[in-house]
Amino acid sequence: MQTAYLGVDIGSISTKGIIIDENNKIIADKYIWTEGNPINAVKQIIHDLRQQINEKEFKIASVGTTGSARKLVGAMLGADVVKNEITAHAIGTLSVFPEVRTIFEIGGQDSKIIIIDNGIVVDYAMNTICAAGTGSFLSSQAKRLGLDVTEFGEIALTSQNPSKLAARCTVFAESDMVHKAQIGHKKEDIIAGLCMAVVSNYLNNVGKGKMIKPPIVFQGGVSKNVGVIKAFEQVTNEKIYVDANSHLMGALGVAILSKRAKKDKPFNLNISDINYQTIGYECNKCPNNCEIICFYKDDELIDSWGNRCANGEPTERTLKNA
Repeated sequence: MQTAYLGVDIGSISTKGIIIDENNKIIADKYIWTEGNPINAVKQIIHDLRQQINEKEFKIASVGTTGSARKLVGAMLGADVVKNEITAHAIGTLSVFPEVRTIFEIGGQDSKIIIIDNGIVVDYAMNTICAAGTGSFLSSQAKRLGLDVTEFGEIALTSQNPSKLAARCTVFAESDMVHKAQIGHKKEDIIAGLCMAVVSNYLNNVGKGKMIKPPIVFQGGVSKNVGVIKAFEQVTNEKIYVDANSHLMGALGVAILSKRAKKDKPFNLNISDINYQTIGYECNKCPNNCEIICFYKDDELIDSWGNRCANGEPTERTLKNA
């Protein structure tokens, strides 16, 4: 039986799962919307990955989680490795592009830049405050224009004169887009202008002050938009590399990290019938007033977090009185 490794990247918008073999080759992958419920999303991911492999041929030796819900899902899956997105994305990208110096990553609600020197992360920045320049921004503008966001990139490439749009704020960009349409700008020029606005916002905020050096790799859901890729190449005057699995790099990276830390504790992919539940309460035993989250697997308390002192350590008795 061959050994395999599972990586799960749980974001606010999308959840990604990957199974790799000993050579880091992807043997199963899945990308779905989180829809505000990371537990259900991961259950679906595991179910779909299970359908793609022969469980008599492969055994999952270790599990890694990353993303905004990495701790929750790490507890859910009994993960061997729980890592931040910067580390996971860097490891995943380096496995495909060993010479990479700069990583642009734009997701559904946040974006990041990672600077690498000789295979080591030396600088990074994240933007999690403003949605301008993210996938959700493009999706909302696509709906406003009556288009599917997957059409945006190809339409943008047909533009000969991209509209100049305000890029620093979603509200300003939207009002500027409406104004341009009202005075007669072509739809393809407005769409190309939106792609350029995403790039401008990203470089002026997330990339501000960073030493951007080639090779540059672009990843995240927005990297599937060829209009944004073209805009990045025009602004940076550099070739932008995008892998076919660019949207899965976080999951790939944490799967590789789990392989390095494997404890050879086989993971059972059959979790569809397991009941997972979170219960939150506020501890009033000291002035901290910690908000504590308890995580249950089939009514058994398996993990908790949020307490900042021993007073908040949950027990079955304290939970009954919470």
